[in-house]
Amino acid sequence: MALSIGIVGLPNVGKSTLFNALTKAQNAESANYPFCTIEPNKATVPVPDKRIDILTEIANPQRTLHATVDFIDIAGLVRGASKGEGLGNQFLGNIREAAAILQVIRCFDDENITHVDGSVDPLRDVETIETELLLADVQSVEKRHEKLQRSTRGNKAMVPVVDGLKELLDHLNEGNPASTFPKRDSDVLAEQLKELALLTDKKIIYCANVDEDGLAEDNEHVCALREFATGRGCELVKICAKVEEELQGLEEEEALELLESYGISESGLVQVIQTSYRTLGLICYFTVGVKEVRAWTIIDGYTAPQAAGVIHTDFERGFIRAEVIAYDAFVENKTEAACRAIGALRSEGKEYIVKDGDVVHFLFNV
Repeated sequence: MALSIGIVGLPNVGKSTLFNALTKAQNAESANYPFCTIEPNKATVPVPDKRIDILTEIANPQRTLHATVDFIDIAGLVRGASKGEGLGNQFLGNIREAAAILQVIRCFDDENITHVDGSVDPLRDVETIETELLLADVQSVEKRHEKLQRSTRGNKAMVPVVDGLKELLDHLNEGNPASTFPKRDSDVLAEQLKELALLTDKKIIYCANVDEDGLAEDNEHVCALREFATGRGCELVKICAKVEEELQGLEEEEALELLESYGISESGLVQVIQTSYRTLGLICYFTVGVKEVRAWTIIDGYTAPQAAGVIHTDFERGFIRAEVIAYDAFVENKTEAACRAIGALRSEGKEYIVKDGDVVHFLFNV
């Protein structure tokens, strides 16, 4: 289960600079003019997690596999994108499968960096982005509604689906996101919504891109965006894309010194990923062995068989039991045998809810 995050924003707000910094790929061209990014960029990056590093030191495996995050950066959106203005609308399809959308919003003044609308106004920028995402969803639902209406005439079983899509379309046309549609979880529409993967049905994380001075203390732009995000029940991450670029290539100690010089303790990558996991209700458990130490991403609340199914569907189907050691207990005792000897290893059945950081060994029938 790889976490996928779509990065959206207006042109020239630091999206590609942030993408380069987050992914260390340096393959998203960035320049001081709109529409610099004309192809969607995608990169898969390991999730920074000190726990898996510590487990690796203890187990000394042949290989270590972190959980991963896919970042997808598309061209900047502008007003009218849904009608073909600019280039961003061409690539919205690339983020439909993303679990969350990271809205990068410029929150600093600099007369040397062009803003597509002529001035810095975070809330106006958010309105532009979310309007275009909404209009893109309207188009998707309209097409699906028209198609089903034509192809299922005379099929009474499809009438509730067609009617439900019409209600959803009316909801969107009133300016409401799909996430607030009252009947979004109904049996009639659940499959359609899953297939449509509507942009306004996704979790939103606001990312305030500030200059170096804005890192230590919120400026007026960040304050306005933070208040807006709080009102929406969304989280906000504050980063400086320029500083994130400076971090690349530095040794860990040097990177920490640089962050401390700006009054922060974690990089933007760590903040974005931690916030994304929190927003989406995700956690990690670990498998530890001589051959491999690995982190697995699951939804918080998964039972042991469901967590096993993330490794392989056969593990879930043939689940017998899970041998579980809490992370702290494993680190303290160093081996599975030592944990078993003091009773720190527990045998759990099908009802066990896997906890964040659990070290798990699954037993199953093929």
